[in-house]
Amino acid sequence: MKINEGRSSVQTARAQNDLIFALDIGTRSIIGLVGAVQEEKLHVLAIEKEEHSRRAMIDGQIEDIEQVVKVARRVKERLEGKLGCTLSKVCVAAAGRALKTQKAFCEMEFDKPQHVDEEMIGRLEAGALEKAEEAFAAEMDQSGKQFFLVGYTVTQYLLDNYPISDLRDHQGQRVSADVIATFLPSEVVESLYTTMSKADLEVASLTLEPIAAINAAIPVNIRLLNLALVDIGAGTSDIAISKDGSIVGYTMATVAGDEITEALMKNYLVDFQTAEQMKMDIQSKEEIEFTDILGLPHKVSNEEVRTSIDDAFKSLCKEIAEKILAVNGGAPSAVFLAGGGSKLADMQECVAKYLEMDINRVAIAGNNFSTSACSEEYDLDNPEYATPLGIAVSAGLNMINDSCHVMLNGKRSKLFRSGSLTVLDILMMNGYRSQDLLARSGRNTVIQLNGKRKVYHGTPGEPSKLQVNGAEAKVSYVVHAGDQIYFTPAADGEDARVTLADVVEPGYESRTSVNGKMVPLDTVLKTGDVVITGKEERQIQQEEEPASQMPDRMGAEMERAPAKDVVPKQEAGKPKEISALKPQQRVQPSQVYKFTLNGEPLLLVQKADNSPYFLMDLLEYSDIDMEKPDGVVQLRVNGRESSFQQELKSGDKVDIFLQKMDSMGEEES
Repeated sequence: MKINEGRSSVQTARAQNDLIFALDIGTRSIIGLVGAVQEEKLHVLAIEKEEHSRRAMIDGQIEDIEQVVKVARRVKERLEGKLGCTLSKVCVAAAGRALKTQKAFCEMEFDKPQHVDEEMIGRLEAGALEKAEEAFAAEMDQSGKQFFLVGYTVTQYLLDNYPISDLRDHQGQRVSADVIATFLPSEVVESLYTTMSKADLEVASLTLEPIAAINAAIPVNIRLLNLALVDIGAGTSDIAISKDGSIVGYTMATVAGDEITEALMKNYLVDFQTAEQMKMDIQSKEEIEFTDILGLPHKVSNEEVRTSIDDAFKSLCKEIAEKILAVNGGAPSAVFLAGGGSKLADMQECVAKYLEMDINRVAIAGNNFSTSACSEEYDLDNPEYATPLGIAVSAGLNMINDSCHVMLNGKRSKLFRSGSLTVLDILMMNGYRSQDLLARSGRNTVIQLNGKRKVYHGTPGEPSKLQVNGAEAKVSYVVHAGDQIYFTPAADGEDARVTLADVVEPGYESRTSVNGKMVPLDTVLKTGDVVITGKEERQIQQEEEPASQMPDRMGAEMERAPAKDVVPKQEAGKPKEISALKPQQRVQPSQVYKFTLNGEPLLLVQKADNSPYFLMDLLEYSDIDMEKPDGVVQLRVNGRESSFQQELKSGDKVDIFLQKMDSMGEEES
């Protein structure tokens, strides 16, 4: 593509807001690709690639977020420089590490034939997903790990019991759908979103790497055949299977190109980068030169190096073949190999051997990329482009199933399904905090004026506003596919601001003191200040009580509303009993809630509006930074997992803590 033609295409796409930016965040490198859809094809305008300078990812999972952010940002900036535009939205794919799938079926029957529209298909698929989630939850109930539903494929539609590829605009009395739902551990997905956010990018679409790769490598028009796509990266090998016109299964193997690299490291005592270079040299050089970690130079024949990695290579091919056989129920008609690992010498022959297939039925992917993508500047036949092309094609050609989306303030919300979701779940997933739900009055200023206690009140807060589909709703409302949520966060009131000039009586300005000192009239007073304005000091001392007792008398008024009646926190293990409160503070026992928070007692006085306490009310006492939590927030009431909106009873034992994950995704002890 000529430069001026490329610029013209970019300008046209940008004007229509149709530029598609895809990032393939791999274990070894990050590939960025920008294109625009024209005439039902993705026209690739720019591609950039950069390798990680150190091992920032393990088996496709982001380990060092900051390092991945740096590389992703550099790839993004180079693409922006090439195209002369700013890229703010990105399409990504989640790696298949710890991927789990669940099949489900849903059927809808009507009294008479109905016209099938998008809304009906959405309800049908949503019903199938709910069943998949229920079945998955039942299986995973004892694991203790949180999983998100991050993608699904419809393997078959039926219209009046007849298979059909597309239900839209048909008439029928009975429709059904079979789906395969995919679940990933929460930390896999959350680390991906966190990385993109730190790189100043908004995730526009999310799919799975095996789904993306097959969308690029195996066009819909040949999926009637039983085909397997294997995307061999550095850390994982993603596998997808097609048959009878649909994707019928996908899985992954936690073996890939790194197995070969690690074998070279051990056999020749070299570092990771040297072993990577040796692996590439095997493809083109008869003699391989390298320096080991002791500084000694070596020259080794290609044949010797191949022999040294033979066991690791065969093990990789064998596991890939076993995964294909397991998910497909036997050998497929043909296999396409993609990804950087597919370039390893003799890979086709070895995979064919373990599948007991003709070598001619195992091919390197790339020749079918032209069905959905094209470029006059780049050679797209490279098997490394399977995933980045697939991500962009999936988003641009509407190949991602997303009929179960929910709109939040006019935009498609970030939606990690994990069973039924409430409005509160959606808000928390999309950057809102518990503090955004509750309006808090500004802090009061309580002073002692001429021996008498005087309170200056902060302004009341502005409550949050919530509507679902145009009607007022509660955060506990269970959302459904297609729901429109509009949310305005609560706004805190302003703290009371009172100066000495506001309290002094005319004529006494020159004889007024604050805490025994003469201060300017524009001095802002703070809670606990003792102000004397012109009366005999001896008389004041007789009338007032010691200033040291002021904080105890002020009690709840020093806290913010609506939790302004909170009894001040005590030292760990030393709760203040009601009988220890001064007469002015005493309340009826029925008005005090006694909780145990993270093993320590917490006493809260009944709210001014008599509403109950919810789990979210206790977040501010947990000492967790909810804006930047260093892990996954876990909520438990009386030992059971709970949600933010759970109503609490006096005597409940509440645990709010962060659960961190180690590098293998297991809970840290």
